[in-house]
Amino acid sequence: MTVAGGVRAVARIVARDDGRGGTSLPVLDGDGPLAPRRTRGSGAEARVVLVGAMSGPLGGDHFSVEADVEAGARLRVGSAAATIALPGQSKGEARYDVRLSVADGGELHWLPEQLISARGSDLYVTTRVDVGATGRLVLREEQVLGRVGEEPGRLGSRLRVCVAGRVVLDQELACGPGAPGGWDGPAGLGGSRAVGQLVVVRPEFADVPVTARPLGENAAVLPLAGPAALVSAVAADALRLRRLLDEALRSLG
Repeated sequence: MTVAGGVRAVARIVARDDGRGGTSLPVLDGDGPLAPRRTRGSGAEARVVLVGAMSGPLGGDHFSVEADVEAGARLRVGSAAATIALPGQSKGEARYDVRLSVADGGELHWLPEQLISARGSDLYVTTRVDVGATGRLVLREEQVLGRVGEEPGRLGSRLRVCVAGRVVLDQELACGPGAPGGWDGPAGLGGSRAVGQLVVVRPEFADVPVTARPLGENAAVLPLAGPAALVSAVAADALRLRRLLDEALRSLG
């Protein structure tokens, strides 16, 4: 839907145990630039790809994606291509909100492609996740500051994860023009142009927490309160960032 000041779009996914050893998708819809499509699954897991039907988000746009994984269901969500935040005719901030929930016994792998902050753009992203006590989650976020040879736009993001009603992670990041000083300095990204994180929630982490450790010079694994772990990484570009995060996920078993 296009309104004064930008486009409003919502995509919704509901994954449900079909009672036959698989996962059904009773809700799979989106409008405007957000088009979720079911692809071939594997075993009990349903798979969905988010397809961008339009460019953006542009200035003034507000996109929202909601995914609910019910008890016993398994869902993997990716995207067909990177999301590129671009300047638009409207000078307002664009927003991209992601809301995820995983019930007890459910499992979600949220693995979109990178978010690229193009020069002149202004985007704020929020990701909020609620996981049940016996739910399982793998969530990946990757943010690339500028296209090749380009300065980034302004990018702000907040990631909040709760497990069994308890907040285990609540972090914010601000980069680009107008961001607080030091974001690109030694205590920040140190000149890197790609930043990412993995959040992994597994019930077994409650009994055997992960061990805090570095992964080379640009990544680290950290235990979180409750049955969860965080991997944070920075890299010179998107390809190297993906390799770091893939290696980290393999290291968690």
